[in-house]
Amino acid sequence: MNSDQETRPDHDADPVQALQAALERFGYLADDALATAIHLSRELGKPLFLEGEPGVGKTEVAKVMATHLAQPLIRLQCYEGLDVAQALYEWNYTAQLLEIRSAEAEGRAAAPLFDRRFLLPRPLLEAIDPDGRDGAAVLLIDEIDRTDDEFEAFLLELLSDFQVSNPPTVILTSNRTREVHDALKRRCIYHWIDFPSFEKELDIVRRRVPGIDERLAAQAVRLVQALRTEDLFKKPGVAETLDWIQALVALDRRRLDEHALRDTLGALLKYRDDLDVIDETAVRGLFDAAGSS
Repeated sequence: MNSDQETRPDHDADPVQALQAALERFGYLADDALATAIHLSRELGKPLFLEGEPGVGKTEVAKVMATHLAQPLIRLQCYEGLDVAQALYEWNYTAQLLEIRSAEAEGRAAAPLFDRRFLLPRPLLEAIDPDGRDGAAVLLIDEIDRTDDEFEAFLLELLSDFQVSNPPTVILTSNRTREVHDALKRRCIYHWIDFPSFEKELDIVRRRVPGIDERLAAQAVRLVQALRTEDLFKKPGVAETLDWIQALVALDRRRLDEHALRDTLGALLKYRDDLDVIDETAVRGLFDAAGSS
């Protein structure tokens, strides 16, 4: 290889693969489709809309992207009844009242009460108006499906045209408790995050629970995969898999059996109706299906 070849930049480097490798270094295993969606979101300047069951790693994408980009993560946790003021900004009425009283006591005119120093920025304003912060941020709008149509309409207008020098990287998540309007989805790069395959979930467990007994890890992941085929209100996500395995490790389990599963089922299932579904017969069936007996 000559010197020109040695110094020539690699124009064929795949940015999606490079992003996958970067996310993996921070502990997140993104498949080709997810890494492509993240890359396109940043390249095209569009919000990334992630939908999927709870616990599959949607929120974690925003966290790891903030780490990867070395940018602050600003999170707007959505809930029923969330209004624009709570998401954008509010006025500090206490500080305004103190300014009025102080001005009266000192015999002077009060400062303008709707000045910026009396403003309480909320997540959306913090993300699009980085006052006192250098550079952009990662804005996570978590569980947008919990809000109402009015807030969705406001958010669509806000996201349509960022008139700021450092627009944030915007990631929206939805657990699909209701359908989000097409108008908002059209503004975004959309990706559905499904439950991982056995191989991928086992790899996640190995990375997140270092030193885990290989047999126990494989047994546990195989059983969770079988559990997701049951008729449950809330199927366990990867987060529950990790919680459960950490519980097994804390109990010094080296092998999974029916007794251990029954005793620790609350780490996997969070609703009484689901716990009732997994009775003695179901437990035996899970072990048979998972080949863990």
